Amino acid sequence: MNIIEQYIKDNHFGRVLGMNFKIVEPGLVHYFLTINENHLSTPRATHGGVIAAMMDGVLGVAALSKTVADNRIVSTVEFKINYLSPSLLGDELMGIGKIESQGKRIIVTSGDIICTNRNNVSIAKAMGTFNAYPLEKAGYSL
Repeated sequence: MNIIEQYIKDNHFGRVLGMNFKIVEPGLVHYFLTINENHLSTPRATHGGVIAAMMDGVLGVAALSKTVADNRIVSTVEFKINYLSPSLLGDELMGIGKIESQGKRIIVTSGDIICTNRNNVSIAKAMGTFNAYPLEKAGYSL
């Protein structure tokens, strides 16, 4: 099992929320989530924490998709999110994450979340900083 497959298996939080992703290429990912009533904070609107959790995945997996080749994983140092439009019950969200800058340890990523079933309306944009470190420190092994 490779590290991405292991990450998917171990990411219980993402599974509970119903998130999944596709690595387009190292450093570029697409993330997916369909909003259901468990994601809502009002009868119609998605809780901002759900969007933030998705964005952390968008940003982090973009970084992870590049570092796994060096047997490293990543952890979030910080990210800043701007909420641009509310997400509603039934929305089909797609997040696009990419690496903006990569050093030996620090990786900066950007992300956009759009609603594909509402003419790609922009839900949120963010920038994040991630620390890359050996996968053994997180309990993974090859």
